[in-house]
Amino acid sequence: MHVGVFSFNTEYGIRVDDLARAVEERGFESLWASEHSHIPAGSNMPYAGSSDLPKATFHVADPFVSLAVAAAVTTKIKLGTAVCLVTEHDPITLAKTVATLDQLSNGRVLFGVGGGWNKEEIANHGVPFKSRWKIVRERVAAMKAIWTEEEASYHGEFVNFDRIISYPKPVQKPFPPVIMGSANEFARRRAAKYCDGWLPVDMRFEDLAAAVDDLHDKLREEGRDPTGYPVTVLCADGETTPDTIRQYRDMGMERAVVMAGDQDRDTVLKRLDQYVDVAAEVA
Repeated sequence: MHVGVFSFNTEYGIRVDDLARAVEERGFESLWASEHSHIPAGSNMPYAGSSDLPKATFHVADPFVSLAVAAAVTTKIKLGTAVCLVTEHDPITLAKTVATLDQLSNGRVLFGVGGGWNKEEIANHGVPFKSRWKIVRERVAAMKAIWTEEEASYHGEFVNFDRIISYPKPVQKPFPPVIMGSANEFARRRAAKYCDGWLPVDMRFEDLAAAVDDLHDKLREEGRDPTGYPVTVLCADGETTPDTIRQYRDMGMERAVVMAGDQDRDTVLKRLDQYVDVAAEVA
């Protein structure tokens, strides 16, 4: 199993280039960045069961610019979005952004996708909240066409274009892994239908093993073999220990991603150091 590191990637916390170097030097497998284009002032949308939005939510930097910086100062670690809010991007532009990052990083992108939980934020991008998952699916399908076809076309309810040529193409073939970053049974259905992995947040589950079993059932229903289908667990419950990571290894997870926090450099590096030995152990 691999161990990665998640960052809210704020301007007041550790710099992304410092963090990326530290992640690679300590033998972690990947670095993951979050995304919010903005938070509407006075937003009253609940966050993980709480009415108070964490400070970091308001200060999230652009994930693709940040991961490009991380790519420039590293050679090995994978670069993930946890998650890219596909509802906030034009699919033609996003396809080029992802492909460019994959080119510049020599094929290290893990493309975590989501629809977004903040209704007001998504509405400001002109996206109907109730339609967000249909839009995600169409945009992902359109991007796959752009990545794999010389002259790509796509015609759907929300995405329409005919015969476009877009380069660069991703280094990874046919394209970077598309990983569904949402928690509930509907997310597992989406992961089974059109994604290459599932990215749940552990604090949203009382029984994660049962949820993985359900994912495997849904994969079989789609005619897909669940053997080796990667599940990446984002460890966000605030009590992640080396034993937590060992537990996820024993459950057959592909990857556990620990929180770096949004503190200063020394505080974050001290936190990461507690996972170095277990990362080497479970690798």
